[in-house]
Amino acid sequence: MTAKEPVAALDQPFSSDDATATPWADARQQLDKAEVYWLSTVRPDGRPHVTPLVSVWMDDSLYFVTGNSERKADNLAQNSHCIITTGCNSLSEGLDLVVEGDAAMVSDPAVLKRVSERFGAKYDSPFRFKVRAFAYGRGAQYSATRYRF
Repeated sequence: MTAKEPVAALDQPFSSDDATATPWADARQQLDKAEVYWLSTVRPDGRPHVTPLVSVWMDDSLYFVTGNSERKADNLAQNSHCIITTGCNSLSEGLDLVVEGDAAMVSDPAVLKRVSERFGAKYDSPFRFKVRAFAYGRGAQYSATRYRF
């Protein structure tokens, strides 16, 4: 996928008079190397929900993982609009980033493999996505099968 180059413009009056717009390459680099991100979603009753998570930047998107029974998954199933933020907690230096968009479940095996590889390269254990699978047969014969990939 080709990287999109957005047009950068200063937001006035929230910028200093002598400020210059942050180049997208700098923002994209921060999105790629950040370690902790914050996901903001909306609960079904309209209340906000914010949670920290890990994420990777790939193909002009942020990818993250959630379990089916987690609050963020429930929220996104009802309303895909969300915001992911990352940055620092200093007033005197740093760069904070806010990414607004819609979350979408990824099911394409090739994309999932690339995302998994990106997570594995970025984060040390326990964020290694090694695949294991199990099957448990029932009935007249019981079986427990382990699949190694």
